[in-house]
Amino acid sequence: MTSRTIVLETQGPEDVYLTLRARGLFREALAEGSRRLLALRTYHDRILSLGKAARLAGMSRWAFIDFLSDSDVPVIDFSDEELEAEFAAVDELETELCR
Repeated sequence: MTSRTIVLETQGPEDVYLTLRARGLFREALAEGSRRLLALRTYHDRILSLGKAARLAGMSRWAFIDFLSDSDVPVIDFSDEELEAEFAAVDELETELCR
């Protein structure tokens, strides 16, 4: 499967960019950081799956999981209802397997 790439652009004040550049943050590093933060946010907000967010970040799934952990974003974040449904499914599967 071939994957096409698109270019996303962002704008910011020139003086801020010059300050960032003076601190050693050049366009490539800023773009990489921006992609990673966008991936983190879209994963956290349940817009992208783990795999797609990792691809957006330009990281392997395991590296992205580490990045999420370092950023205090849970990899698995079930609501109480979702967690209850998961446990019910496990109980049902256990019942089926033990027959």
